Amino acid sequence: MNIFADEAIEKFRLSGKILREVREKMKDYVREGMLIIDVCEKTENLIQEKGGKPAFPCNVSINEIAAHYTSPPNDQKRIPEKSIVKLDLGVHVDGYVTDSEVTICFNSECRSLLKAAEQALSAAINNIHPGISTSRLGAIIEKTIKSHGFKPISNLTGHQIGRYIVHAGTPIPNVSHLSFFSKIKLGGIYAIEPFVTLPNAVGKVKNGEEVTIFRFLKRRSLKSPYAKQLLKHIEKSFRTLPFGERWLQNVVPKEHYQEAFRELLSSKAIMGYPVFVEASGKPVAQAEHTVMVVEDGCEVLT
Repeated sequence: MNIFADEAIEKFRLSGKILREVREKMKDYVREGMLIIDVCEKTENLIQEKGGKPAFPCNVSINEIAAHYTSPPNDQKRIPEKSIVKLDLGVHVDGYVTDSEVTICFNSECRSLLKAAEQALSAAINNIHPGISTSRLGAIIEKTIKSHGFKPISNLTGHQIGRYIVHAGTPIPNVSHLSFFSKIKLGGIYAIEPFVTLPNAVGKVKNGEEVTIFRFLKRRSLKSPYAKQLLKHIEKSFRTLPFGERWLQNVVPKEHYQEAFRELLSSKAIMGYPVFVEASGKPVAQAEHTVMVVEDGCEVLT
């Protein structure tokens, strides 16, 4: 029996179709020297033009940054020459989320890293089925990456997906681990996302200093009427999905925005996701698809 009703499955499929079309268009759009904010806003606008909504801000994570960088308002950062760029996109249709990524290499030396990530993703997709343990999937991903002479990022995982929830429980590791009780479920929606780095890297990520992505946590007692107004907008617009500050710029008067936003953070009405950086500063490649598990394997939605 499927976890989701037929109507929900069709919304997942539509979400995946929109994501796939936008991802392929953006893959050809991104260039060295571009403003990162232009890439983010182009991606998010295309998603909406096609009838979806961003499930989270477009992530543009460069070189040693593995995940969670999106442009803050008025970002002046550009895509460096000879960089490796991870473009991570999420789309939802009525809350039904799909998640995918494309790595764009402007450095020929990093192409073998990307190949390892893509083949690890293919191996996981070819082996996933109802009842397989997440430990077994992690071992398959790790073995494939190491067969190319590279190292998986051990503390980043794929994840189960739910309605209005990007990370909905069951993680899919990129390395073998000791839990054999976590099993893949028939009808489950999962994002599989191997992260790959160099063999002499630490192979783990640490929290960077920047925080550019946020999420609603709960209603709190707030002092400022502007903080109350901002939180009400966040809860109504994004529910439990992540958002970026670029999406909040006209909600309250500009002169009150920073104070209101700080109050939401200090009161823990919202939380922030730190940028993830490879601990030894080595470059990271990634590949990702969202799949729906069926009786004889999976359907790739993205």
